[in-house]
Amino acid sequence: MRSDSRSARIRILVAEQAARRGARVGVVDVCAAAVAALPVGGAGLSAMSGPAASHPLCSTDDVSEQLEELQLTLGEGPCVDAFAQGSAVLTPDLFAAEVQDRWAVFADAALETGARAVFAFPLRTGAVSAGVLDLYSQVPRRLGTDELADALVFADTATLVLLDSRLDGEADLARGGPVDGRFEDLGAYRAEIDQATGMLTGQLGVTAEEAFVRLRAYAYARRRRLAAVAADVVAHRLTFPPGADPDRSDDDT
Repeated sequence: MRSDSRSARIRILVAEQAARRGARVGVVDVCAAAVAALPVGGAGLSAMSGPAASHPLCSTDDVSEQLEELQLTLGEGPCVDAFAQGSAVLTPDLFAAEVQDRWAVFADAALETGARAVFAFPLRTGAVSAGVLDLYSQVPRRLGTDELADALVFADTATLVLLDSRLDGEADLARGGPVDGRFEDLGAYRAEIDQATGMLTGQLGVTAEEAFVRLRAYAYARRRRLAAVAADVVAHRLTFPPGADPDRSDDDT
């Protein structure tokens, strides 16, 4: 199929998803359309500004939501590598030995969610890197030539939509509404995590990068969402005393 025909077809699929919601096209529609068109179980998209700082923006189901959170919390996985390398990272089987060696913690945690294969596509245009589109399958599989080509176009479409939403204002995108209630306000999500990180720099007397690592370590050790831990820090329900172990805090007994 010619690339222009493929792109036109996929844009129609995305527009149809938005029409069903009765809203302007958003990245949530790209994720939903990708799941409907490809042999995958779900999709998630994270906006990223660095290899260790991603912000889950939308997901189509529980598994994809957990996968985005895991990669944010652990700082490793296909999403992180795809963003850093600027190229697709295709993982047809999370049980494979080389995958276990590459992402020892993420691979096991991802398998626990029900995922077996993960495909990550960076959202790039020119020198601008906006984030990553992740697709997962419940069974080991490889994407065929046409399927991979479609996935790349979905990623290109998500890039354009995401960058356009930033130019027009994130609030407009957030007002578009969720698919099955799974849609987060990127601004609010990012602000609370950033605020918690800033508070920890004061509590611990460390850099923002180290504070973020401590926040992630605590969330992972307790199997909690990073956003929930950040909310507790901001609300002063949780403090990290200087010198404490990275995964311990004043709420431990």
